[in-house]
Formats: sequence, structure tokens, C-alpha cells
Amino acid sequence: MARQKYVFNQKSLSYELYRVNWKQRLFGVLSYILTTGAFAAVFVFIAFHFFGSPKERMQKRELDFLKLQYEFMSNRLESMDKLVADLQQRDDYIYRTIFEAEPIPSSVRRAGFGGTDRYEKLIGFKNSEIVVETAKRLDRIASQLYVQSKSFDEVYDLARNKSEMLASIPAIQPIKNHDIRRISSHFGVRLDPFYKVNKFHQGVDFSATTGTEVFATGDGVVSKVERSYFGYGNTIIIDHGFGYKTLYGHLSAFSIKRGEKVKRGQLIGKVGSTGKSTSPHLHYEVHKGDRPVNPIHFFFNDLTPEEYEMILELSLLPSQTMD
Repeated sequence: MARQKYVFNQKSLSYELYRVNWKQRLFGVLSYILTTGAFAAVFVFIAFHFFGSPKERMQKRELDFLKLQYEFMSNRLESMDKLVADLQQRDDYIYRTIFEAEPIPSSVRRAGFGGTDRYEKLIGFKNSEIVVETAKRLDRIASQLYVQSKSFDEVYDLARNKSEMLASIPAIQPIKNHDIRRISSHFGVRLDPFYKVNKFHQGVDFSATTGTEVFATGDGVVSKVERSYFGYGNTIIIDHGFGYKTLYGHLSAFSIKRGEKVKRGQLIGKVGSTGKSTSPHLHYEVHKGDRPVNPIHFFFNDLTPEEYEMILELSLLPSQTMD
């Protein structure tokens, strides 16, 4: 049974039973509802914005976990980047150098993978930049590994043909030269005997008597046998493969013909003074990749270390060519 309330009536100076009308009851109910609702709203606001719902807390833990995994993946990708860079460096400066192969250009190694729209579906989310950057790094590494794989295939083929390549590289002097001072003119800028101006001399001149035997300096195929009264005169060019070619000029006679396969040390002709020449000698050139290179670096089968040092010193002295 509800407890009754009494109020003091100042007019009648007596206590009277307190009665509540329907308006007061309605106002009280509404006040209670509004107050309770306000407290509930404040509680919910604080709970959701500062503490989060159980579902949100679970999602936040999952998001933090994914971010941590992305960080681990990023560190692993960085390690893979360093590993790929090390493989590329070894490939260019060790493996390909051993087999006389040109390094792979950086533009090829760093080529892009796909277009900008490749990552379009990954954009527009809260953490899109992490996902897109990770995808780009993976694609870049995949592209570099593909190029590296193709390079290793090429190096493997070079390794299988190593013995053939070693036999083909020009590795001896083209005449039996027991006195290295018989190289009368070296590779580099030299004085032209006819025009008396400095010109680039693409080979070396061996001073020798007419009829001195000339030999192939490496295995190969004769690509040119030409008789001429100009320039290098009677000339032989041998294609050794692997980017190497040798030229023998001012010959007096030929011992081979065009298209013939020759071996290192095989007689191919004889010294003369044909073409633009001041006296009997052999003009000899070595080309690698269609560029002339210093032939004395390829006499390693004929020279001792002391003789090689001496020939290098002689090559620095000023001289006049014989053609």
C-alpha cells in the first residue's frame, strides 16, 4: 500500500491529504523519461566514443593486427629489395663480367609493371595507401626477379659455352713476335705519317719483313677477305663470335678464304705493305661489340707479367703510325 503524503495548509492551519492531479502526474512522468533519456544518451555517447562497442573493439583489434602484419610485410619486402639489388649487382659486376657480357641497363631492371589503373580497385578505402604501396612493391620485385631470371638463363648459356668462348677470344699475337719492341705503333692517338696530324689509331702495328707469317688469334669464321690499294690494303676480318672481331691489314698474301672456319694459331696470310703504308708491317685490330679495344690487353697467352708491364709502358710513349 502506497504511503500517503500530507501537506500543511497555512490558511486552515491544518494538515491535509496531498492529492496529485493528472497534469502533475503527466509532467512528472515526462520529466522522468526526459531525464532518463538524457542520461542514457550521455552514457551511450561516452561509451561509443571513448570505449566503443564490443563489436567495434573487436574490429579495432583486427585492424591493429592487420596494420602490424602490413608492417612485418613491409620489412620483409625491404629485405627482399636488398636481396634483389645484391643479386643484380653480382650479376652485372661478377657473373656477366666473367663471361664478357654487357651489364643489363638500369632502365630495363627498373621497368614498370602494369599501368596506373592496375591499382584502381584498391583505392577508396580507409587504408588504401598501405595496400596500394604494398601491391606496387610486390609488382616491382616480381618484375625485377623476372628480368634477373632471364639474365641468369643467359649467363647459364654463356657458362655452357665457356670453353668455346675461351677458344674464340683473341688471346695471342698475330705474328711470332719474340721482341715486343717490334710493335712500332700502339693503340690511341698517334701521328699520321702522311698527313702529319694526330689521329686515333684503332690497333697496333707490328714491324716485320714482307712474307712474315700471320696467324689467327682466336677461333672464328672469316667474314671478309679483301684486296685493295687503299686504306689497310689487303685485309682479313675474322668474326670470333661472342662480340669479338679481329682485323689484319696490309697483307701481301692470303691463306684462307671468306666463310672458312679457322682455329687459333692457324696461318691466314703474310705481312706486306699494301694500301696506305710506309713500310712492311701488320696492322692488327680487336673489336668488342663493334668498338675498337686495345689489342695488347689480349696478348695474355704470349706475354709474361714482366713483358706485359713493359708493353704497357711502351704504349704510353709518343709514336708515329706506319699507315
